[in-house]
Amino acid sequence: MKSIDLSIVLPMYNEEENISNTVTRVKETVEKLNINWELILVNDGSIDNTLEYALKESHTDSRVKVVSYTPNQGRGKALREGFKASAGEIVITSDFDLSYSPDHIVKIYQTFLEHPDVDVVIGSPYMKGGGTEEVAPFRLFISRAGNIILSFAFGSKVKTVTGILRGYRKKVLEALELESNGKEIHLEILSKVTALGFSVKEIPALLKPRKKGKSKFKFKATSVSHLLFSFAERPMILFGFLGFSFLLIGFILGVYIIYLWQIRSLNPVRPLMTLMVLMILAGFQILVMGFLGVQIVTLKKELLKISSKLLSIQKEIKPE
Repeated sequence: MKSIDLSIVLPMYNEEENISNTVTRVKETVEKLNINWELILVNDGSIDNTLEYALKESHTDSRVKVVSYTPNQGRGKALREGFKASAGEIVITSDFDLSYSPDHIVKIYQTFLEHPDVDVVIGSPYMKGGGTEEVAPFRLFISRAGNIILSFAFGSKVKTVTGILRGYRKKVLEALELESNGKEIHLEILSKVTALGFSVKEIPALLKPRKKGKSKFKFKATSVSHLLFSFAERPMILFGFLGFSFLLIGFILGVYIIYLWQIRSLNPVRPLMTLMVLMILAGFQILVMGFLGVQIVTLKKELLKISSKLLSIQKEIKPE
């Protein structure tokens, strides 16, 4: 049996309108590479005819594989199941609605060939050379702002932290133990590959809105999960802001108390002194909690490295 050079994983939920077009366009594009490939369609508990149409595609072409489960659990679950089913040396993921055209799959694969030292390739509409077309202004603003905040939280130069358009070498996915079910899986992956020292490269990408079907984007749920993940990744963002805010309030109260004392208007009955002390103490305590959080994150990353090494050793000594 010939080895698989490339696995393309596409999660889908209620995508019956897009299946025929997506599969056809991906196949036509990947054929140009002249390699052994597979297309893995992951049905994330669709409640329309997505599974039926996907199975028809797989019966027509053995290179098209279908992974399905119920109920709907989210993009993270779909990607994790797709990774398990993939056999390619390179695994590329993208949106099923082809918000990123299939040409990006070829570009990512060629990037791996041109850069043997690169382990993860990210398609980015927000880096120089990338862009967007006809994307709703509000959604674009939220996405850009969110990626700026998350990039800062990760301490990374990566411009697009939340996107699904990515490629991974097989060894990267084998080293990761992923847990996320939702869209925060992209953050989890980036956090872990960075902690494990894998090389990440961004390439320009063009993002367009979907033409058919309904968008699965849930603003509130996605925003909350991403913010929580960023605080967990760099706790000093939250604790530092709160701690210094309390200290600043305490300092201002202290200056005001000195001013009242100088003009002989200080009233010992008023609780200004007590409030100042409480603010300063609270500020210091919150900052200490932030420092402890940083230490916990550092320890977590060290444990991740150990866990990854143990996982690698287990696979090496696993009996045939």
